[in-house]
Amino acid sequence: MSKERVLLGMSGGVDSTAACRMLMSQGYEVVGLTLLTCEASMAAGSEAAELAARFSIEHHLVDVRERFRECVIEPFVQSYMSGYTPNPCIDCNPTIKFRLLEEWADTLGCKYIATGHYVRTAVDNGKVYICAGADTRKDQSYFLWRLTDSQLQRVLFPLGALTKEQVRQQLKEFGLVEKSEDGESMEICFLTGDYRDFLRTNIPDADAVIKPGAFVDSEGRKLGMHNGYPLYTIGQRKGLNIALGYPAYVLKINPQKNTVMLGDASMLLTRHMLIDAPRWVGDVPVDGLTVRIRYRSRPVACTILGEQPDGHTLVRFAEPVSAVTPGQSAVFYLGDRVVGGAYISSQRGINQWITENDNE
Repeated sequence: MSKERVLLGMSGGVDSTAACRMLMSQGYEVVGLTLLTCEASMAAGSEAAELAARFSIEHHLVDVRERFRECVIEPFVQSYMSGYTPNPCIDCNPTIKFRLLEEWADTLGCKYIATGHYVRTAVDNGKVYICAGADTRKDQSYFLWRLTDSQLQRVLFPLGALTKEQVRQQLKEFGLVEKSEDGESMEICFLTGDYRDFLRTNIPDADAVIKPGAFVDSEGRKLGMHNGYPLYTIGQRKGLNIALGYPAYVLKINPQKNTVMLGDASMLLTRHMLIDAPRWVGDVPVDGLTVRIRYRSRPVACTILGEQPDGHTLVRFAEPVSAVTPGQSAVFYLGDRVVGGAYISSQRGINQWITENDNE
């Protein structure tokens, strides 16, 4: 009886290497696929190819730099230019990584696709749910809320039930001691330094576009000058280079006026947020719903108050949260199960919707 073929996304790093060896030990015929997304990925491609040769598995290198620039890098740059703070991994996963794994799996006759993400899956009434990984410090469920049902129906996550320490130990047991000691990979693969430098090198006439403007307070009064609104993010404290007599934080960014609003930490707190077009797995939960508004944030209990006439959806938190950031994702959970997600939208006009929709 022939082994079932699984197409594994291989980066040459600790996690995908461990996933490869685990799948092989479980009896799968593993085929490796390495996507060359940017210049920084070239070395990883060579390392993945060397590992595949060492493991005697089929391996494919695919240059997707043009597609990656169109689907990930250009929206990343445009998001900052629109006053938002993007998370490019959330865009890359459904449009590049998992879509290409699907396409190549079909071409290569692979029943399954797999990655080294620290997540698990659960099946309920025929629907596949992403669940948080066993290692709470490495859990990557936040990044995968946009995956399609067809992708989830055939994906394997060999590392989901393990901690990072257990993964490194697995590599040692497989005889890959040197690989087990590799460092962590970059969170954003195409950034080798500060995102601000990346913007300057990827925006035509950057100096004319990213130009000084005014720091203002919540009343619109000028406080000083900034270096250009795309260079700031909501909640930022360091690098403002302005003395106000108290710790100042970025509260809002206005691209049209090229202004950056500053205030103290208490002014970042809110009980509500607006999101764009949430996607739900099944019905919208009424009870027990929690939300994470950034990768490292803890889940906070919340209630969906409904869609507003302008198309945004209003969410109420059970407790104040800090630094709701347009462009980031709001990922909704029931327990450790991802049940929905959305992009956090501009919060402009939110007070009107709170007045009209929330009686608490």
